[in-house]
Amino acid sequence: MIGLLLRRLAVVGPVLLAASVLVFALPRLVGVDPARAVLRARSAEAVPDPATEARLRSSLGLDAPVTEQYLRWLGGVLRGDLGHGYVARTPVAGQIADAAAVSGLLAVLALTLAAVVGIPAGAYAARRPGGFLDRFLGLGTVAGVAVPEFVLAPWLVLVFAVWAGALPALGWGDPAHLVLPVLTLAAYPGALAAQLVRAETAGVLTRPHVLVARAKGLGAHRVLWRHGARLATTSVTALAGMFVAGLLGGSVVVEVVFGIPGLGRLLHRAVVAQDLPVVQAGTLLVVVVAVVAGVLVEVLATALDPVLRSAGVR
Repeated sequence: MIGLLLRRLAVVGPVLLAASVLVFALPRLVGVDPARAVLRARSAEAVPDPATEARLRSSLGLDAPVTEQYLRWLGGVLRGDLGHGYVARTPVAGQIADAAAVSGLLAVLALTLAAVVGIPAGAYAARRPGGFLDRFLGLGTVAGVAVPEFVLAPWLVLVFAVWAGALPALGWGDPAHLVLPVLTLAAYPGALAAQLVRAETAGVLTRPHVLVARAKGLGAHRVLWRHGARLATTSVTALAGMFVAGLLGGSVVVEVVFGIPGLGRLLHRAVVAQDLPVVQAGTLLVVVVAVVAGVLVEVLATALDPVLRSAGVR
């Protein structure tokens, strides 16, 4: 297990270095001029003054070679200095930290809800394939997977906020503000988790060792969770790892619809305003989380699966 962790961590450094190069080069690849982006954020002039633009390029170090610019930017990132935003003119690190904390809370709650509902639902549906619960779960999970967030979010607002008046439609700061966005974010991963657990558990319950355990009088509940759903947790763990970075980045739709000051909405506004320091810092954070989560999920899946442990995954 330790060897697997060390091997995976040895890959993290080069991957993150390559990602930092792409993140730094992204504005230039799409044809965005950082100096003009700053001037557009600070002035309403359609055509910037050449002398002002030249002074700004010099002050920002944009007249230096690209390699030097990258190394200076990377050094700042490693020190925690992400620069100042072009629009707010405040430290980018503070903006990203505040927004990531909001999106992180939503991600944790959404994944927890998806697991708490999806795993048991899939496991119990697998006990009687074709039964009422199995058919009901099938319809529910198909809807959860098929209905996109930009459709689900407005409908939840319409039903629970407008018609029922039970929950707030917009805002942040009160526990009630969490309910609708968390339901929206949890629908897709919860439906996938239920489908995955149902399929894998149903297959495991027909294996010979499970049939022998039943014949020896082992209770149905214990058979289900000890031999069936337990093995499905490995795949569900991998599934959760796929969603961590996306949920941290925040669904732009969810955060915009519900007025949540998360990372998704921050990045959306930064892209529209061409606020490059914010875009680069936010994108790099999502990449880092995705890479680290991938390593941790692989190690955890190996720890949960005795077959992978005995095989010594490489």
